[in-house]
Formats: sequence, structure tokens, C-alpha cells
Amino acid sequence: MTNLPNDDRRALMMLSELIEPGDGELDDLLAEVGPIEAVKRIWEGDVPERLHRLTSASVSCTPDPAARADQIAAATEAAGARVLIPGEPGWPEQLRDLQTVCDADEPHVRPPRCLWVKGPHDLAELCARSVAIVGSRAASEYGQHLADDLAADLTASGWTIVSGGALGIDRAAHLGSLARGGATVAVLACGLEMPYPKANHSMFNMIAEQGMLLSEWPPGSTAMKHRFLTRNRVIAALTAGTVVVEAADRSGARNTARYAAELGRVLMFTPGPVTSSQSIGVHRLAREPWEARLVTCAEEVIEDVTGIGGPLASAPPPQRRPLDRLTEIEARLVESLPRGYVVDTARLAAAAGLPTDLASETLHRLQRMRWVDRIDDRWRLARNPRP
Repeated sequence: MTNLPNDDRRALMMLSELIEPGDGELDDLLAEVGPIEAVKRIWEGDVPERLHRLTSASVSCTPDPAARADQIAAATEAAGARVLIPGEPGWPEQLRDLQTVCDADEPHVRPPRCLWVKGPHDLAELCARSVAIVGSRAASEYGQHLADDLAADLTASGWTIVSGGALGIDRAAHLGSLARGGATVAVLACGLEMPYPKANHSMFNMIAEQGMLLSEWPPGSTAMKHRFLTRNRVIAALTAGTVVVEAADRSGARNTARYAAELGRVLMFTPGPVTSSQSIGVHRLAREPWEARLVTCAEEVIEDVTGIGGPLASAPPPQRRPLDRLTEIEARLVESLPRGYVVDTARLAAAAGLPTDLASETLHRLQRMRWVDRIDDRWRLARNPRP
């Protein structure tokens, strides 16, 4: 007789090693019979043909699933992590929304079956007020500076920053949050004990101490290309909105953006140079039928995700020119003066469309204001106007 895991948590941990997260067929089986019975049926081969093909090799190498579940639990403890399962305290209920966007063409979009987390916080509380900032790994200095500033300002306003822990925009967003004392969340595509990429090792240590690391894969799982795409749905589902800062034409950030739009989350993007290859994917968002919003600062992000207008994102102050201090007639005369030339009063009055006597009176006033210089009976713009 097969030895089975002794609780749902360990059974879900075991299943997460066997079958990639978000699998629709396994999700249906779990809904029908529960985690422990699902493990039993897999080991007995009493599952749909596709699941049998996916698991047969692992089953043949693992005669005792209960012992293997214990090993995964021990590795979890050794990594300083813990496992969350749906329905218990700390589980973000917004992940359930993924159920509304899955279809037969994308078998790995269902909600997570369990999460490995590392950090001192309650994940549900952290993500109740959160924004994702994602973008290109090969980010420009402009993009990294913008992501850092956005994350820092959002953190200062009480928002949690969620990203993928990658180089480039992700890293800048996490560091911007950490610099303001924020509890940022990194959603990984590998086991928590060896976060990828290694170049961000010190940053991951800070996140584990100050924020949270999160993964759907058990310890020992390596980063693979398809896993980055799978985890993107979690980044989108956890947060109230996603900001894309730089993305190439074919970019994982656009994948996250699509999930955000399909989930009904607020999709936002920051503009970049039209000549930059890292802005192509971002600017394309504006042409997609996803109602993406252009944002330039944290206040605009907050306004979009909360739906609250008014003073949160105040309009930029109008640029004031020295001419703005003049009356309309004074400004007309100053703008009518040709640069570098002297003009008599009658000619200048005609150019400004004013009566000659009114022009003369105004020009004398402009002279006292040091806007114009008088040479005999002609006028020129002062070399150093002092409004």
C-alpha cells in the first residue's frame, strides 16, 4: 500500500514538485477529490492520460510519496521558508481571480495550489495595497532611474512594490522600495533557497529580511524559461495594478501586462524615447485594446489604481515666462520688436496692431521696466531685460 502524505499541506507540496503550477487538469482533480486522494490516484495511475504521462517517471522513482513529502518539508525548513495554502491566514484571496482567465490554450494559468514564502510579514496584508513594477532586464539608465523613483515614492505613500527579482527594471524597483524601508515582494521562478539571478544575491537577502520572497516551486527547483512566464500571472494577480517601465517588442513584461489587463487590474506604462528598442513594447501597450494608462509619477499611479482623482495627482505647475508678467498690450509690443534691430514708434505700433499714441505710452512704461531701450526716437529690445 502507498504511504501518503499525512495532511493537505504536504500533499500540495508533493504535487507542486510533480506537476508545474497552474495546471488546469490537476486543478480539476484537486477540486474533485482533494490533495491527499489526488496523490493516491497519481501513484495508482488512476488519472487522465495526460497527467499520467507527466508523472509516471517521477512516480516510478519515488516509491514512498510520504517520505518524499517529508523531505520537501525538511528542505523548506532548512531554507528558512514556510508554505501557505489556500484558505488559511496570510493567503492572498485575490489570486482566486486567475480562475476567470484560464482557458484550454493556456493550461498553466490556474491559481497557485500553494506558495513557499520567506520573510517576516503576512503576505495577504502586504499585497492588499500593492503595485507591480516590471520591465526589461536590459534596462537603460533612464528606465532604472524611473523605476527606482516610482518604487520609492509609492513606498513612501504606503504601497507595497511587487516585482520578479530580475536584473534591470525589477532590481531597480525592489531597491527603490528597500531604500525607503519598504517591504517589497519578489515573485521567483525557482526555489527560494537559490534565488535567480545570482547577481542579485545580496538584494534577495535584504528582501527576505525586510520584505518577502515568494515562489510556487519547492526548494531545489531551478529557474527555467517557461517558469518565468508562469510566475508572471501571480505578479499580475497579487496587485491592484501593473506599471511597465521599458520593454522590448518580445518581453516577459508584456506577458505580465496582458495578465493584468485580462484580470481587470489597472495596466499602466511609462513613456520612453521612440528611438529606443526598450520602449517598443511599452509604447505598443498604448495601441492594444487593454486601456493602458500613461503614468509619469507615483501620484498618477495611485490615482489610477484607487480611482480617486483630485489632489493626489495634481497637474504640473504651468511654466511661467517673463512675458507672462506683462499686460497683453505690453507683451504684444515686446514680441513685435525684431531682435537686434531698432524700430520707430509708428512702425512698431503698426506691427503690434496698436494706435501710435497707445504704443508710445506703453513703450515708455516698458523702458522704465527695463524691457526696451530707446535710441533717439526708435526702440529696441533691451540686451538684458529685467522684468
